[in-house]
Amino acid sequence: MVPYSLRTRSISLYSVLAISVALASPWACKQAEEKPAPAPQAAAPQPAAFRVTRVDLGNAIGADKKVAAPVTAFKPADTIYASVATDGAAPSVALAARWTFEDGQVVNEATQNIAPTGPAVTEFHISKPDGWPAGKYNLVISANGKPAGGAQFTVND
Repeated sequence: MVPYSLRTRSISLYSVLAISVALASPWACKQAEEKPAPAPQAAAPQPAAFRVTRVDLGNAIGADKKVAAPVTAFKPADTIYASVATDGAAPSVALAARWTFEDGQVVNEATQNIAPTGPAVTEFHISKPDGWPAGKYNLVISANGKPAGGAQFTVND
C-alpha cells in the first residue's frame, strides 16, 4: 500500500496535469484567443477644392457647353462664347464672367450659381446685334468674387 502523503502528492500531480491538459485543449485555446482588432477604415478621399482649369473662347459651342473651335479673333457680328472648365467640389459657387472693352468699359456681366461635384463646364456668351466695335477685349472669370481665370480677344473688321 502507498503511504498517504505519497498518494496525496500523486493525486495533486495528476490534478495539475489534468488541469494543464484541459487548458491546452482546442476548446480552451479558442476561448483564450483574442479576436483581431478591426482594421482601421481608410478615410474616403476628399474631393479636390473647386478651381477653374480652363477658359476657351469661340463663336460656337457644342451640347457639352465646350467651345467647338477655340479662337481669339472675332468678327463684329459674332456671338462670343466662353467655355469655363472647372474641377473639384463645392456646395455653391458664384461663377461670374465680366467682359470689358479695351478702355475698361464693361460690355457685359453675368453670374451663374453652380454646385459642382467634379469636372464641369459652364458657358457664358455675349452678342451685339449691331456688331462689336473693333478693338481688344478682356474676359475675367471669378469664383465667389475672386479672380479665377480669363482670356483676351480681339474683334476685327
